[in-house]
Amino acid sequence: MISPNSVKALNYSELGYSDMGDSYEEMKIRAADKSFNFQYLYDGDEQKAALAYGPVATPHCFVFDRNRILKYVGRIDGSEKPGTGKGEDLRNAIDTVLTGATVKNPVTKVFGCSVKWAWKDEYTRRLYKQWVELPVTLEEIDANGLKELIKNAESDKLRLINIWATWCGPCITEFPELIIIDRMYRGRQFEFISISADKQARKPDALKFLQKQQASNKNYIFNDDDVYKLIETVGSGWQGALPFTLLVEPGGKIIYRKQDMINPDEMKKLIVENKYIGRYY
Repeated sequence: MISPNSVKALNYSELGYSDMGDSYEEMKIRAADKSFNFQYLYDGDEQKAALAYGPVATPHCFVFDRNRILKYVGRIDGSEKPGTGKGEDLRNAIDTVLTGATVKNPVTKVFGCSVKWAWKDEYTRRLYKQWVELPVTLEEIDANGLKELIKNAESDKLRLINIWATWCGPCITEFPELIIIDRMYRGRQFEFISISADKQARKPDALKFLQKQQASNKNYIFNDDDVYKLIETVGSGWQGALPFTLLVEPGGKIIYRKQDMINPDEMKKLIVENKYIGRYY
């Protein structure tokens, strides 16, 4: 198995059905998580193997005989959803080549994600430029409004809520990862909402930080400087330490709460495997 994709041409919006990207480091995580028992190779830096084989999409299979003569090129099978296919096209080609016979259909069409060629990054650059130009706002929210956000009764989206402050080191450290998560899944049934626990006098500082992070998601600041009122309003097991994160399904079911920094990889997996999102189109 060879991954041909360059991270230069892969953008976050294309990862809405996954919890991992195509970098070498993420490949190693995926291989360990899935207990791959085959060689899994990275070709994303120079893409020499991809250029030599010529795949147009992933997956794209190539079967050679013992003399390294190409005998089959094409799909694994005609099924799109993982877990439903039998690998019949590829299996039949391999079995046929092993017997020395001629593959009946040596070339089949493939259907999948296009190869992310390093030099074809125009769309990614344009998209990231659009994200930079999106407005970043910080609105005030009262106790009732905050309660409604956590209830998530009017939305049909999985809602990630993060309570943070500009003076909180762990909050500032993890925030960029939350922005990545937002950009990965904002095109799906998902939304990220941040709640600043800063005092009203620090609202300009909070907005400045959000602008620096290009946080074009929904951002609120609690409109009461009484921090204990904020803690009481949030409830849900929060004892007051920051950051505090909730993942709430439509209807208000809280499926995750964490009083500390989140693990981004665990959060992505939790989101993409939720019934309101899912890994498959």
